[in-house]
Amino acid sequence: MMTNDATLVHRPARRRFLGQAGRVSVGLLGLTGAARAAVADYKALVCVTLAGGNDGANMVVPLDAVRQSQYARLRSAAGLALSGTGLTPARYSPLRTAPTAGSQAFAFHAALAPIDRWYGQGKAAVLLNIGNLRRPLTKAEFLAGGKAPGELFSHPDQLVLAQSGLGAGSATGWGGRLMDALGVGRSLDAVAVGAAGQFVQGVATVANLVPEQGGVVLSGMDFWPQADAAERFKALQKVLAADTGHRLANAANQSLANGLVLANTLKTAAAAPLGATFPATSLGAQLKTTAQLIAAHARLGPGRQVYHVTLGGFDTHSTQAWQHGNLLAQLADAVDAFQTAVTAAGLDRSVTLFTASEFGRTLSPNASGTDHGWGSHALVLGGAVQGGLYGEFPDFTLGGPDDASGRGAWIPQIGFQQLGATLGRWFGVSDTALRTQVFPTELDQFARKDLGFMG
Repeated sequence: MMTNDATLVHRPARRRFLGQAGRVSVGLLGLTGAARAAVADYKALVCVTLAGGNDGANMVVPLDAVRQSQYARLRSAAGLALSGTGLTPARYSPLRTAPTAGSQAFAFHAALAPIDRWYGQGKAAVLLNIGNLRRPLTKAEFLAGGKAPGELFSHPDQLVLAQSGLGAGSATGWGGRLMDALGVGRSLDAVAVGAAGQFVQGVATVANLVPEQGGVVLSGMDFWPQADAAERFKALQKVLAADTGHRLANAANQSLANGLVLANTLKTAAAAPLGATFPATSLGAQLKTTAQLIAAHARLGPGRQVYHVTLGGFDTHSTQAWQHGNLLAQLADAVDAFQTAVTAAGLDRSVTLFTASEFGRTLSPNASGTDHGWGSHALVLGGAVQGGLYGEFPDFTLGGPDDASGRGAWIPQIGFQQLGATLGRWFGVSDTALRTQVFPTELDQFARKDLGFMG
């Protein structure tokens, strides 16, 4: 589309961005610029995918005597059982959506101490035993061939289901479909940072991919004297605006023109100060870029945005004790910085972040690690969150009522449809649209559609 004298590049990782540039440009073809949501305020959802299958059993540990005994007996020999300094101080919380009332003692993995502090402020919720479902499913129904999602324990298949929010699968993501339901069309309303994410892809809403570090510049347009560089830029804009008479050429030119808008948006966002220092990690960089874009778009007035970021490495078949703790520390430090930044910007009640993983891991270890499971736990953070535990801890008995495999692969009690519907109502999507457009046919299978963790 362009000569080497005028090329969109990302510095310092130029080659990586050029490999992604096609996906960035395709996303930008869907921008209309003029369309706006019929909403009165600004809100954003941020999905943090823990890719590989996060071990919920070591992320949030129940402290009741029965489960603690089973947990320690199963995991101690492999060096995976957490106790003492491996855990944050005990918390006591009512199980908000359990069939029977009561408080549950639990603790976070010690690496999640920053998350524990947000929990102490009432701004973090834990969703217990969440996973891919088509409808609520008992063990008896599962064994009888009930409608479980297909290809259980498969990374790519279950990741598609988690991001689509439908146990039957979809080519779109539930974040993108929330945007479809609201009719939002402002540029950069659906953004994957660092790597593509199905979560932000809708039917009408086209996902955008931006580099992890956020910075994009136009090569060949930054030289002295600046007046000459500006004239070259104006000439390029005229070329891109001209009708070539060919649909493909016009589309390519429009794609690059939209890329110039993206570059300017990212440059403006990156220049704005943030009220937090982000860790020098991949997830830290992704959430820093996300926080910058959120701050920039919130200043534009009412609207909605969905974001997707990724932390990989959770396929912990071996050396899990160190690897999982290191990953949780990266997650906690980056999320802590993000929450601090949006709070400093006065946006904590306007931005909600949550974690998701394609599946959990088996309670029973495999040497020094764990195998692919099913249900896991998820975190939700933000100023509008009603903190606490939601759902129930599974039964830790191998072969018990919640175990699909005999090794502690939990049958989920919360579906991603319920997570999405709860966040969707806070986002401003109508109950009808949630049932018919965002989670068609499947949301109706769940008696409780709103889990109550959003204010």
